[in-house]
Amino acid sequence: MLTPDVLRRIRRIEFKTRRLVINAFAGAYHSVYKGRGLSFAAVRPYVPGDDVRSIDWKVTARTGEPFIRQHVEERELTVMIVIDGSASVLFGTIDRQKRDFAAELGAALAYMAITNNDRAGLLIFSDKVEHYVPPRKGRKHVMRLIRDLLIVETSGSGTDLAQALRTLNRVVPSGAIIFLLSDFLLSGESYYQDLAITARHHELNVVILSDPLEEQFPEVGMMGLRDAETGEVQWVDTTSPAWQQQFRQQQQQFQQDRDTILKRAGVARIDIPPDGDYARALNLFFRQQLERRR
Repeated sequence: MLTPDVLRRIRRIEFKTRRLVINAFAGAYHSVYKGRGLSFAAVRPYVPGDDVRSIDWKVTARTGEPFIRQHVEERELTVMIVIDGSASVLFGTIDRQKRDFAAELGAALAYMAITNNDRAGLLIFSDKVEHYVPPRKGRKHVMRLIRDLLIVETSGSGTDLAQALRTLNRVVPSGAIIFLLSDFLLSGESYYQDLAITARHHELNVVILSDPLEEQFPEVGMMGLRDAETGEVQWVDTTSPAWQQQFRQQQQQFQQDRDTILKRAGVARIDIPPDGDYARALNLFFRQQLERRR
């Protein structure tokens, strides 16, 4: 339902992300993701300083004065924003949930695409594919994506990243730019093969969402902890040194397994800091990508 509160949130996110993209990211995105080639646009008179290799000799011979050929970049790139909508992403201990950060970041990525005349699409998944919007252009389409990022409610609580990637590879032609937003709180290597296949067919960038509580759990005494995806409740003594050590070891194991899989699959990664400052993370990512491509 597009309630007044949802409409205000849509307008707020649209204003914030559009301004951020125009001021900070549009040029960096264009520099990193080049078009497919160049197409002829027009000829114009030669002026000192022009590249002589661009002179159109046929027009020059016909007119008696030097003319150069102008080309424009062919873009028509496709950007797919893939959002983890599982229960673990509906968690947050600061002012917003990880899903809220994902919605705002997804809006910024969509604006980067249309600002550069590219197409943007959306896929939201949990333990199944929950929502899919084919890639299109235009501001009206981006507004639709922002709305869906905010109001689409997922019915599944688990996470099946492998199925989401298989669906993506089936419905999106090869060569797309994929931004996969998830907390990657997954055990085992169930998604490695599909991740590697996606990375071979597309330009895959994973965006890792996190929360401060996932790094260090406060000592607040006895409390019941519920697994967001299974619903299982476990009572623990958070002041116990043994439990704190077990918590840290488990988190380190999750991170180690995740980092190993991402490195083996050869994907680029963007780590969103616990404070949710995605602008800083994106700036760093684009700088690193530009240096690597140079």
